[in-house]
Amino acid sequence: MCNIGRRLWGRRLSTIAVAVSAAWPLSGCKTLSPDGGMDFVASVADADLNKSVTAIRTPEQAEDVQAQVAALLRKPLTADAAVQIALLNNRGLQAAYNALGVAEAEMVRASLPPSPTLSLERLSNPLELEIERRIIGNILALATLPARASIAADRFDQAKLRAAEETLRVAAEARRGYYRAVAARQTAAFLDQSRSAAETVSKLARRLGESGALNKIDQAREHTFYAEVAAQLGVARQRMMSEREKLIRQLGLWGEDLKFVLPGALPVMPRRAQALPDIEIEAVRRRVDLQVARIEITALAKTYGLTQASRFVNLLELSGIRKTVKDRETGDKVGTRGYEAEFQIPIFDFGETRVRMAEQTYMQAINRLAEKAVNARSEARESYRSYRSSYDIARHYRDEVMPLRKIISDETLLRYNAMQIDVFAVLTEARQRIAATNQAVEAQRDFWLASVDLGVAVTGGGVAGMSGEGGQTAAAASGGEAGH
Repeated sequence: MCNIGRRLWGRRLSTIAVAVSAAWPLSGCKTLSPDGGMDFVASVADADLNKSVTAIRTPEQAEDVQAQVAALLRKPLTADAAVQIALLNNRGLQAAYNALGVAEAEMVRASLPPSPTLSLERLSNPLELEIERRIIGNILALATLPARASIAADRFDQAKLRAAEETLRVAAEARRGYYRAVAARQTAAFLDQSRSAAETVSKLARRLGESGALNKIDQAREHTFYAEVAAQLGVARQRMMSEREKLIRQLGLWGEDLKFVLPGALPVMPRRAQALPDIEIEAVRRRVDLQVARIEITALAKTYGLTQASRFVNLLELSGIRKTVKDRETGDKVGTRGYEAEFQIPIFDFGETRVRMAEQTYMQAINRLAEKAVNARSEARESYRSYRSSYDIARHYRDEVMPLRKIISDETLLRYNAMQIDVFAVLTEARQRIAATNQAVEAQRDFWLASVDLGVAVTGGGVAGMSGEGGQTAAAASGGEAGH
């Protein structure tokens, strides 16, 4: 196409040909790449997530992705498997990859020289016939082609980073959804076991009451405990189904794929928390949104320079004209050739407004980048503190609270069997054990959510620090228990 354009302009008007030959080596005609920018996104997914991504563009690719998803769903789902399924199967992410393809097409289009305009005019009267042919080219657009092509290339780089950022966001949301769904399932399973035990005790209390061995107030305590556990189980089951559906949406599953199996408990916590003394530096260096903002400044700087260069002339067209006049009586033909230049005279606007707008837009981008850098540092510090505190809290429940709670539960049961304490003490201990177990599960879930937020704070892909509701729930539960 580039060669055709060069020959066309060279044949029609030598002046335009000179301009074309001068601008052509500086710009070059870009073409659509086979990967459509996905190589960069795949490299980010591999480096930061250790996962693969695919832009589904053919039926064969769709079938291959479906086969990979089906293979991952045959086994009990893990956090890594959930992330991989989301990266392959989430249609919102595929739409982001389509936007990347659109951005590449825009870049290629911006690198092409402006197409000339052909016009044909025919005028006749009884004496003569006049035919005029014109070829019109935008000389200013051609002269600024290299600069505009460079800006478009920067915009395409931005689009690649935004696609990578969306990939990181989808991965983080899938991992968060997985931990929430598994924690809700674990809590529901524990409450189901507690309800079964409470139901057995409630039936026994009813029989003892019928025989006169248990008074009415003790019977009411047993029945109330069973009713409370049953109500908590109902809430937990509803939450379990809600979290599962959220995970299904994040993974993009439907039909037979909905039969996937989640594990019964959250993963085991690591033996040690991560030590990240240089987390602020890593965040500023690796955050995708900061890289997007840096490229925005580069593109705006080029735009500002282009605006400065064309502040006085923003319209310049050159037309090559060929006119033929035929005398109807004699049949003689008279041909004339020439050219016409058209440009806008800056009488009222000398380009100051455009320059001022470009300048302020550039400074706006610089200030926004500075703000993002400050926020990234703060988010990194906050996420790491949240990660360390949630690790300490979860480890405290695992190593201190739950072992002590088990000792209390065993001793309470022994004393009750020895008739040293009454049933009210047993019920009190059971309520405290249920509350402590729920809080331990929430603390473990909050640690895994904090670990996801920590990764987001360093690499990007969303707003970190949005997973702290579990800690508030645990604190509320602790405060509620103290009120009994």
